[in-house]
Parts: sequence; structure tokens; C-alpha cells
Amino acid sequence: MKYKTLLFALILMNQINAQDTIISLWPEGKIPNSISTNITEHHQRDGILVISNVQKPTIEVFLPAKQNASGEAMLIFPGGGYGILAYDWEGTDIAKFLNGKGIAGIVVKYRLPSNESQSNKQNVPLIDAQRALRMVRYHAKDFNITTSKIGIIGFSAGGHLASTLGTHFDELVYDPIDVVDKESARPDFMVLGYPVISMGEMTHSGSKSNLLGVNPAQKLQDHFSNEKQVTVNTPPTFLFHATDDNAVPIENSLLFYKALKEKGVSATMHIFPKGGHGFSLALKDRYLKGWTAQMYNWIESLD
Repeated sequence: MKYKTLLFALILMNQINAQDTIISLWPEGKIPNSISTNITEHHQRDGILVISNVQKPTIEVFLPAKQNASGEAMLIFPGGGYGILAYDWEGTDIAKFLNGKGIAGIVVKYRLPSNESQSNKQNVPLIDAQRALRMVRYHAKDFNITTSKIGIIGFSAGGHLASTLGTHFDELVYDPIDVVDKESARPDFMVLGYPVISMGEMTHSGSKSNLLGVNPAQKLQDHFSNEKQVTVNTPPTFLFHATDDNAVPIENSLLFYKALKEKGVSATMHIFPKGGHGFSLALKDRYLKGWTAQMYNWIESLD
């Protein structure tokens, strides 16, 4: 209760100062699968803000004005091959766009897999993703969010993490630590931008090796090949990808769409002839930037 009161005070201060709110996902000393090291988080800005070596994961909450709030929210997972986070390019910029539509945008600064600072590193991004979704749902009232309208969006490797959450949301990957963990980690809807989906032949090799290591067992590859993990409970999904993506083959989106269709899960996919990889909002491309309007119309069409 004391934690929630403190959070509300932070949100109130945020509204007064017109700034965003950053909240730790885990209480001090209770970060699952964490190994104490001297590794520190690193920030570098070279056109975009790149974050690496995340040690203390957070959510950064961007809220629209209360009068504009639709009650919808989206947790945002930036990409970066599970080696870095393109934090503003595929994170805070996306949150600000969503705010313009009345949607709360919540950027997840998740831990990146590390043999030095983590145990069972392949589970760590999912651990943080589950906790982030549960935390937002637990504090939905404070954020003017409807608990049944919490979606997720992920880009590239962040799309892999989002699709992992959408297919592994009820998998026990950490022991509950407080009341937040009583909440459901299932997203209500899912948006995947040029996502890594498979850990098989069509994968992005850097994302695969960073997450699973070199030469992972077939069972582990299958477990994190999310086209193989779709069920009837996977949330409705919107995919967008460019045909000429030379980093993450378009077959990743095609495989996931096919799996959704076979399980009877509502799915929409937009394939662009050009765009390459990592185009974010694509504001300088008159055609490609249309994905945002298509996504918004799709969200509004959901029951």
C-alpha cells in the first residue's frame, strides 16, 4: 500500500511538471536472475539514444492529458538485437506518438541477456516483460487506463520479446514477490514491427546468439520460436514488415501470421514493398509512415 501511495505521488508530481515518470520494475535487491557485478548501464547518443548493459529495468510512463485519454495503453519494447536498446527511436518517440492518439505509452527498459550479470539469461527479457505488464495492470487506475485495454508493441528483437510475452504470458519464469505479481501478464492486443519471431533458419542471427547463446539445443530454439507457441489464447495481433528487410527476413512475420490464422486468432498484416529494417515511425516516407494510421484504426476496431 505504501508503494502504491508513493507511486501516486510521483504521478501527481509528473502531471504538475509535465514530465514523464520512470518506475523501477523490481524492489531493490529483488531482481530475479540477477548476479551482482561491477557492470554498469551505458547510454550513448549518436543520432539516437542507445542503451546497453541494463542492470535495473524500468518502465517510463507517458500519459496523455486526462481529457484525451482513451483508456488504452501500450507497453513498448525497443529493438536492438538483444544487445542494445534503440531507446528513443523505437521507444519514447513511439510513446509520444501514442499520446497524441489518447493512448498511454509505456517504454520498457528491459534487461538484455548477459552471462556475466544473469542466470538463465534466456528467460530474463521475458521476466521483465511479464513484470512490466503486471505492474501497468496493477496501477491502471492511477494511469487512467482500462485494465482490459492494455496492449504491447515491439520492434525487431523487441518484437521477439513482445511475441514471447504474447505466447508465454502464463509461463512461470520467476517466483512472485508481491501483490503486483497476482495480476495477469496477458496483453489484450499485440503489435509487432519487423519482428524477429523464429529462432530457426529464418531468424536474426545476432538476436538468436545474444538470447540463446552459440549452438543452443534444439529444444531451446523451439521454445523461443514463437510461431510454434501460438495458442487460441494468443492476443489479437497486428504485424507490419517490409519485403526488402535484409536483417530480419519477412518470413518471420509470415510464419507468425500463418500460426495465428491456424489457431483462429484475429490477425492483420501489412507488407510494404520497400522500407528495409528499423524504420520506426518512418516519418520521412510518405507511404511507409501509413503503418501508424493503419495500426490506430485496427486498435479502434477491437472489441
